[in-house]
Amino acid sequence: MTSTPDELAAATRELALAALHEITPAATVGPPAGYSVDDSGAVSLRFENRLSGYPGWYWTVSVAQVDDAEPTVLEVELMPGEGALLAPDWVPWAERLAEYRAHQAELAAQGAESDADEEDTEDDDADLDDVDDLDASDFDEDGSPHLHGGDLDGVDIDELDEDDDDDADEADDES
Repeated sequence: MTSTPDELAAATRELALAALHEITPAATVGPPAGYSVDDSGAVSLRFENRLSGYPGWYWTVSVAQVDDAEPTVLEVELMPGEGALLAPDWVPWAERLAEYRAHQAELAAQGAESDADEEDTEDDDADLDDVDDLDASDFDEDGSPHLHGGDLDGVDIDELDEDDDDDADEADDES
């Protein structure tokens, strides 16, 4: 029989990993992150979590050993660590907008560099659609396209109304 919680934790680490690998891929389990001893004598081993959507969470495997029996896995769970459930610090909108604009400017600069590298191949593509004729004046500061005269997603609402009026006039003429 394993006598101390330290010895039980060391002896059952492989058992705990085997239990974890039954419910999650091995790539989602990180290195050991300590253990705790419950009042009942059970030991909860913690392993770092590598799931991308759960920063600060830990895989926890509770193991117990009664008398001379083999150690047994009681529970396997994903538990939040200290501060994992707290929202990140609030950042004022002006700062977030400044970061967004700086990122957009960086992307535009990278695009300009790649355009300069591709100037030799542009001669072959001279007859592309009207999209190639767009320039910076066609977009707002945030990178969204200007909407002109009632256009919504490239559809001129006024043209749709005129088409409906023409259809109605034709229907009247036929009767």
